[in-house]
Amino acid sequence: MIQDNPQFDTPGDAATLERVAEQLRARNIEAIIVSNASQARQAVLERVPPGAEVHSGKSKTLQEAGLTELLNDPARFDALRPRYLKMDRQTQGREIRKLIGSPDYMVGSIQAITEDGVLVTASATGSQLGPFANTAGKVIFVVGSQKIVPNLAAALQRVREYVLPWEDAQVRKVVPSGSFVGKILIIEREWVKGRMTVVLVRQPIGI
Repeated sequence: MIQDNPQFDTPGDAATLERVAEQLRARNIEAIIVSNASQARQAVLERVPPGAEVHSGKSKTLQEAGLTELLNDPARFDALRPRYLKMDRQTQGREIRKLIGSPDYMVGSIQAITEDGVLVTASATGSQLGPFANTAGKVIFVVGSQKIVPNLAAALQRVREYVLPWEDAQVRKVVPSGSFVGKILIIEREWVKGRMTVVLVRQPIGI
């Protein structure tokens, strides 16, 4: 279980959020600031058209924003997660890989964001990192202000010392071997204008 750590769980103040948003925009990443989970949910739904093909990474942030069920509702979107979870990984692995490898919309979160606008996210398998980095048509990250850290070194520390223990505890409820940091994605800039959006949430949300 993770312990309270003011370095990694304290929400950013208004001035810090504005500064981070400006840094993101300078890196060709759209940034909007909202106050709470409800506004974050609204911001995402405004950017994903009804019926759109959408995939979402497993995320406590999305759960707390009330987005997990909505994004995976086949009556609302062409949701990929419910489809691939019904497939057999042993016999349909290739089809699953292709199905979730390049969604039109990819929604998720990250583990840390530096004050100068660098995004850092980690994964054991890396399945969501490809779409985040390049293959999704559009990417939307929902990020609580408590994930803002001074620099890249602090971002990596947050991943390993704060987020991983929590994730490991969750995985051990299902798989005895637990979790690990397998792959890390560092996003310094987006190539395609309008492709990537960060929804910065003033109130802490997620881990």
